[in-house]
Order: sequence, then structure tokens, then C-alpha cells
Amino acid sequence: MSKEEIEATESAAEETTPKKRTMDEATGEEIEIDLNQSAPLSKKQKRLLRKGKLDLAKLEKKNPKPKPANIEETESSEEKEKKPERIGVWIGNLSFDTTKDDLIRFITNKTTDLPEFSTDLKETEPCQINEKDFVRINLPMQHQSKKIKGFAYIDFPTKNHQSSVIQLSEQHLNGRNLLIKNSSSFEGRPSKEDAPLSKNPPSRILFVGNLSFDTTNELLTQHFQHCGDIIKIRMATFEDTGKCKGFAFLDFKDEEGPTKALKDKSCRKLMQRNLRLEYGEDRSKRTPKNLVRKPEQQQEESSSSSYNEPTNAAAVETFEKPAPVYRERQNKPKRTFNNSDRKPERPKSSVALAGAQRQSAAIVKSTGKKITF
Repeated sequence: MSKEEIEATESAAEETTPKKRTMDEATGEEIEIDLNQSAPLSKKQKRLLRKGKLDLAKLEKKNPKPKPANIEETESSEEKEKKPERIGVWIGNLSFDTTKDDLIRFITNKTTDLPEFSTDLKETEPCQINEKDFVRINLPMQHQSKKIKGFAYIDFPTKNHQSSVIQLSEQHLNGRNLLIKNSSSFEGRPSKEDAPLSKNPPSRILFVGNLSFDTTNELLTQHFQHCGDIIKIRMATFEDTGKCKGFAFLDFKDEEGPTKALKDKSCRKLMQRNLRLEYGEDRSKRTPKNLVRKPEQQQEESSSSSYNEPTNAAAVETFEKPAPVYRERQNKPKRTFNNSDRKPERPKSSVALAGAQRQSAAIVKSTGKKITF
């Protein structure tokens, strides 16, 4: 190749390579940075290179050059094309003591009556399964107890083998009914839309937690004003500084405001912090304790008000309200005690020691014998 061709290829490569323009802080001029070039050596690495203590080959392996974006896209598309579609089943509700041999034995024994696999069979027609037909058996294990998690993935070469294993659902293995379905199907999973927005019942009050200490009422109004009309903001603050304690309650006009805030993803972050949003308790719907009546009181009131009031005017004058009925105490016999069964009382210490013989305070000469060994 001539010099002109080499220069042309280099210029074309420079045009294709992605570059980034930044401002130099010292001079204030624009600088072009080639994103495909490797990072330059530091002062320490240059010093080691002069002394011959740095190996550039090892350094390139540790810090390889970044690949251009176009190449990454082509590689990812090629990998997707190369990956074959997995044909397998998911087996759930397994006993924790189940092993790979148990699964192989169970499937092979249950499919012995089926016809052997051949190209004449339809795509979903079941066939007999042997040990060589198991492509992969994955039993996820628990880290602490070193037992299986209760489910397994098994891959097969064809869809005929897959359909024959799916037919074995609700069969017994180690005393448990197995649940078998296609590993690539996710039917029956609860969708995110069906999940409840909050643990608390819906109300017109929104609880906002994990707030920054620098949060103010104006920031909260700006952040949630698109959800609905905010009547009041009750933010917990410190007494000495007056800053936010980290949570607040927002009173909206109706329940649509908090529900819109819980559904909107833009409301979940404020001042680079992930907010905790939930329905708050509406205290206006509370019933005071003095008005809460027990079922016994309700029964007594209903029994006292169950009399028939007279309709005639003459009868109203002579009518007398029945006297309240009080519960009669059961006359239980009083407990009696036999004095003979009781233990005799102990005399007081002063009485017991009144007649005791007093010892002298003088030194008493010992009368013992000394024993020598």
C-alpha cells in the first residue's frame, strides 16, 4: 500500500471512531477525546516502565481497550442468532430431599408405555424418554441448608419430550404432587398492575417518607402539585433547627391525588432520594373511644328499649316505663374453715426466747484435745 492509501485509511478510521468534545479547565478550549483509546499511563506507571518493572502486555490484559459501539451491537445480534431456543420444563412443589436421580427415574418410568421418538411423530405428540434425552437438569440449592429450593429446570432436545413430561403434572414424587409446565411460559404469575399500591386502605392523605433534611413545603408542593389540589402539608420538623425529620403528610382534596402520586414514577424520587409513598390514615373518619360501644352494652340497650309503647293518648298518661332489670347475685354459700385442720401458729421470737438461758460474756476455756499426726 502507498502512503496516500495508508493516510486515507487512517483518516477514515478517525472519522468512524467515536469522539467526545470537552472543555479544558485551564485554557478554556475544546478538546477532542478518542473513546476507543486506552487510558494513558500514570506517573507511577511511567516510573516503573523506565526501571523495567512494568509489563505492558499484562497491563493491557487488565485494562483492555473499549470496543466501539457498532461492533458491540453486531456482536450482541450475532449472539442472539447463535443461541438456540431452549425446550424445557419447570417442575415445582418438589420435596427438599429430591435429587437428579429421583427425577430421571420418575420421568423414565412414567413414560415407558409411550412410543419411541421418531421423525414421523407430530411436533407436540408425546414420546418415550430415556436417560440420554436429558440435556440439562438444574436443581437450585439453598446456601445455608444445602438443600434444593423446591423446583427444577429440565431441558430436552425436542418438543415431543417436553409435551410428554408436561402430561405428568399432578403426579406423586416423594409424597408431593408435582406441578409441571413449560419453562418459557409465565402464565399464572401476578402482574404488576394487579399488585396493591399501598399496604393501607386508600384515603385522601399521602404519606411521604425518606425525605432529605433540607426538604421544604415549597419543594413538596412543586413535586406533587400535578397530582391534585393540596389542601395542607404537615411536615415533621426538629425543634432546634426547624429542618425536616424525614417524613411528611400531604392532605389532598380527594383520593385521586394520592393514587395518582403512587402510580406516577416521577413522584418516587426527590433530591436524589428514593421516596417511600403510602396512603396515610384519615383521622376524620376515626370514631372516638367514648362512642365505641361493646356488644354487651348494645344488647342491654336493645332489651331496655324493646317494650311496646302505647298508641292511645289516654294510655300515654297512665303508661309507666318498666323498671330496669338488675342481675341478681347468686347466693353462694360462704366458705367455712375447720380450726382443727389449721396448723398451730408459731410463737413470736420475743416470746420464744424470753425463758432461754443466758450465757456469760466471759472467755470460756477450751476443753478440747489437740490431735497430732
